[in-house]
Amino acid sequence: MVVIRLSRGGAKARPFYNIVVADKRTRRDGHFIERLGFYNPIAIEGEEGLRIAQDRLTYWKSVGAQASPTVERLIAQLAAKTQAA
Repeated sequence: MVVIRLSRGGAKARPFYNIVVADKRTRRDGHFIERLGFYNPIAIEGEEGLRIAQDRLTYWKSVGAQASPTVERLIAQLAAKTQAA
């Protein structure tokens, strides 16, 4: 099964996450198929904290990829942010 999940990067106490499409059996930070965007939970004012390629997200969901609960929350957060703007 193919999943859309977060892959951690960054330094100790300074996390940075890539939103990736990967096989469910691979490790969290291991091999992935495609990078869809990023999430920076400690972004300061003026920095971009979340970016997702919506066209690629739609494609992967259409072919059966399942998003993790955290990624689903981030997608909803981005949708609410774009509707407010």
